[in-house]
This record gives sequence, C-alpha cells and structure tokens, in this order.
Amino acid sequence: MEILRSVVILIHIVGFAILFGAWVVEAVGRRIRVTPLMNYAIVISLVTGLILSAPWGSDHEPNYIKIGIKLVVLLVIGALLGIGSARQKRTGSLSPAIFWPIGILALLNAGLAVIWH
Repeated sequence: MEILRSVVILIHIVGFAILFGAWVVEAVGRRIRVTPLMNYAIVISLVTGLILSAPWGSDHEPNYIKIGIKLVVLLVIGALLGIGSARQKRTGSLSPAIFWPIGILALLNAGLAVIWH
C-alpha cells in the first residue's frame, strides 16, 4: 500500500511540474496565455490530490486544514485557467492579471505541501 501511495505522490508532483513548467515556458517566452497542457496538469493535480487526501490506513494522519487550503488554492487556479481559456477563445488575448496569479498560486501550493508539516 505504501508503494501505491508513493506512486500517487509522484504523479501528483508531476502534475504540479507540468502546470508550473508550462506556465514558466509561457512567462519566459513573454506569451501571456493559457495552454491546454496547463488544463491537463490541473486535472492531474486535483485527482491525485483527492486520492492522497483519503486515509490510507497507515500511520499517515491527514492534515485536513492543510488539505482544505491546498484544495481552495487549486480551485482558484482552476478558475483562473477556465476564465483565461474562455477569454483567449473570445478575444484572442489574456490579461496579465489572470496569467501571473496562476504561476504564483501554483508555487504557493507546492510551498504549502513542502513547508507545512
């Protein structure tokens, strides 16, 4: 069971890496846009995060306050991605006020996971 949990953690980290990496590529390229890869990554992060939040029957006691805060941050990122995708389709561009918080909140969520014990 511990190996399965470790695999889910790995996939969760990969989801974050894809989201943040795709965002960094767009930021460095000075392209203010949301990519489909970001949308896939948020789904990976959400699904694996929900799986990890379930009690696994081991000595890992879930920190439900931390899980709740991380879920709220993830939902805000998802909302920004959804709004950004819709605006891009409608107008062909995206406001920096939507783009920049995506990366900042993704990094915040990773920081919460690593720093908060």
